[in-house]
Amino acid sequence: MSEAQTGNEDFGRLSEPFRRELIAYCYRMLGSTQEAEDVVQDVYLNAWRAYDGFEGRSSLRTWLYRIATRACFKALEKSRGRPLPAEIGAPETNLDIRLAKRSPEIPWLQPIPDFLFTAAPADPASVVVQRHTMRLALMGALQQLPPRQRAVLILRDVLQWRTTEVAEVLEMTAAAVNSALQRARGRFPLSEDDVTEPAEPLRRALLDRYVTAFETADVDRLVAVLTEDARWEMPPIATWFEGRDIILGFLAKQMRMIGPAELIATSANGQPAFAVYARGRDGAHHPHALHVLTIRGEGVSRIVAFHGSELFPLFGL
Repeated sequence: MSEAQTGNEDFGRLSEPFRRELIAYCYRMLGSTQEAEDVVQDVYLNAWRAYDGFEGRSSLRTWLYRIATRACFKALEKSRGRPLPAEIGAPETNLDIRLAKRSPEIPWLQPIPDFLFTAAPADPASVVVQRHTMRLALMGALQQLPPRQRAVLILRDVLQWRTTEVAEVLEMTAAAVNSALQRARGRFPLSEDDVTEPAEPLRRALLDRYVTAFETADVDRLVAVLTEDARWEMPPIATWFEGRDIILGFLAKQMRMIGPAELIATSANGQPAFAVYARGRDGAHHPHALHVLTIRGEGVSRIVAFHGSELFPLFGL
C-alpha cells in the first residue's frame, strides 16, 4: 500500500468523529441544514485532498474547523442571514386580511433534525447542552450577527473554545477575538430563549393535548395549550400572530379549511416537533407543515409551522 493510500485511510479514520459537530457548527453559521451538509461534504473533500500537506501544527479538529469557517464565510458572501417571520415584521392583528403570499425568495431559517447533530452514544448532560444550544430562537438571533462575530460567539460561548484556539481558527489576534466577542454578546439576546421547560410528565401531557387538538380539529383545546403571549409563525409565509386570542381567531378559520389532521412526532433543534398531514380532497393525508414547538412553564409559547413538504425528506418523513 502506498503512503498516499495510507494517509487517505488515516484521514478518514481520524476525521470522521468530527462530522456531526462540524454539521452543527456550519448549521449555526448558515441557518440551513442543506447548506451545512453541502459545506461539510466539501470540507471533507478539500481536507482529504490537502491531508498530505497537513503538518500537525494544530490539531486535526482545529484544522477542519478552519477549513469549515472559510467555507461558511464564502457561502455567506452570497446570502443574507436567515430570519424567522417574527424577526422581519410586526405581528398581524387584523384577522380579516389575507395572509401574505409565500416568500420563497427570502432565505428562511431552516430547522435541523436532532439526529444530524446529536452524537450517540454520548453523555446525557452533553446531549442536553447540544440540544439547548441549537434552539430555533437562538439560531434566529445568531443569524442577525455579522459572520465573523457569529463565528467568534459560537466558538467561544457555545463550543467553549479558548480564545487562543478561536484566534487560530479565524486567523485573528486574541485581542481581536475578545473585541468581536464583546460586540457579539452586546447584540445577542440570550434572554430571548431563557426557557424553563416543565417536568417530563407535564411536558408529555402538553404534547399529547397538542396532538389530540390537531387530530380532532378542536381549536379550543389547542388554544388552551398555548401561553397567553404565544407566537404562531408560518415560513415561507411572512404573516405571523402573537397572543392566544389572536391565534384562536386565526386557527378557527384555518382548521375549518384543513379539518382533522394526522401528526407524527419527531424532533428538531432539540425541541419537540410534529409532521402535520392534512386530509386532501382524495381522502388521503398529505404533508402540510412541520411544527417546531417551544414549551415554557406550563404551555406552548411558540410554534414555527414550516409550511410545505420540502423539509419532510430531510427528517426521514
